[in-house]
Amino acid sequence: MAPVRPGRERSMSEPIRWAYAFVDRPAAEFVRAVDFWTAVTATERSESRGDQGEFVSLLPGAGDACVKAQGVRDGTGGAHLDLAVANVPALVGAARRLGAEVVAEHPGWAVLRSPGGQLFCAVPWHGESARPPVVEGSRLDQLCIDLAPAVYDLDVAFWSDLTGWTSHPGALPEFHLVRPPEGLPIRILLQRLGTDRPTSAHLDLACADIEATRVRHEELGATLVARGARWTVLRDPAGGTYCLTARDPETGSLPA
Repeated sequence: MAPVRPGRERSMSEPIRWAYAFVDRPAAEFVRAVDFWTAVTATERSESRGDQGEFVSLLPGAGDACVKAQGVRDGTGGAHLDLAVANVPALVGAARRLGAEVVAEHPGWAVLRSPGGQLFCAVPWHGESARPPVVEGSRLDQLCIDLAPAVYDLDVAFWSDLTGWTSHPGALPEFHLVRPPEGLPIRILLQRLGTDRPTSAHLDLACADIEATRVRHEELGATLVARGARWTVLRDPAGGTYCLTARDPETGSLPA
């Protein structure tokens, strides 16, 4: 696989038209999770979908939905990305050529696993184009994929090439950012862990004021896990961890 070049622009035959961040939580805690995430994102839950009512969309007051939730029967949950395209088979084919594994195929969409082990879905685009606004100084805008050192470079190359988005090193050596074109709602941050453990993912919110956002989230049922220089880790009422980050909610960028 070709090495990643900082700042390199990539392209693919099937462009990503929209992206969804998925909140994956245990089925037993699904209602609590949806109640919390609709509150912090100022959205309303859609009608349930799926054979067991395991899927809902979080519908904003303005713009198109870009966050969904799923109740999972196995494991503790986490997060994943849905990539919406006009031609799902073309995206699946591109992903396979880049080293992804097809986990499950459904009519019109597919579940895949990246070379580093992160699940994601290829789904049809339904014309989504309007990004929801910032909510009370914060915006859920990033999926962070946490990778062991042995697979970090594999997934940096994979996500950069699959999406065709701008790809460059992050603010710290252990981070790499895959940034979509303006107007698309979800970025991908890849984090190289210091230990060898299975790949996982969590959601990040960009916050104009981390402390103010933390207080609001705790009032809605979140608990504090840890504080860093530019981020705060919280746990939602369903047990899932996520981060508040000191980035501009409008642009997603760190302050100068």
